[in-house]
Amino acid sequence: MLAVPATRIIIPMKIPLFPLDVVLFPGAALPLHIFEERYKQMIGECLRQKSVFGVVRARHEGLAVVGCTAEVTTVLHSYDDGRLDILCQGCKRFEIELLDNSRDFLQAEVDLIADDGMEATREQREQCAAMHFEMLHLSGSDGHDFPRMDLSTPISLTLAATIPSDPGFKQDLLSMRSDVQRSLRLLKFYDAVLPKLRGGAMLQQVPGGNGHIM
Repeated sequence: MLAVPATRIIIPMKIPLFPLDVVLFPGAALPLHIFEERYKQMIGECLRQKSVFGVVRARHEGLAVVGCTAEVTTVLHSYDDGRLDILCQGCKRFEIELLDNSRDFLQAEVDLIADDGMEATREQREQCAAMHFEMLHLSGSDGHDFPRMDLSTPISLTLAATIPSDPGFKQDLLSMRSDVQRSLRLLKFYDAVLPKLRGGAMLQQVPGGNGHIM
């Protein structure tokens, strides 16, 4: 008799949402200034309960479907009027299943998601890392933006968090379920950006002439 594969049961979890014009990735840092009353309440509950909230990109046409949970790692400053400066870190990606407007702040039932496609090869990871570091160097990074990476494991989400790109492209990368697909998209991005950055670096190295480039 053939064995019947077990059905994977996904139980949605309910979390508060913080809509922002930003795309948060797992492991990435996110500083926030909390000043609206509803978000003071939301973050206060997260601090007391040591629970996470969801960061999801807010667009003119509505919320993105895929976001990232965040935990408060440090309260940088508490103001007398209840405002907070906090430092958060991205945890896990999620997909919104159902929105809940029953409280002052938005909540949602979400499913946590992970990559289920193929992983990039070691060669692809090395190529992505090399091109990423060159891009940051040519962009004038002082080294603090260089992510720490273990090339024996997938790195595409780590790289995607620090690329200088528009939120729409970053949202596409966050939503992908395949590490190799995400890595190939990053390689195309580097191929498009690096020639322009290299050209700019070469122009800066040319000595000045009589009002023209020799």
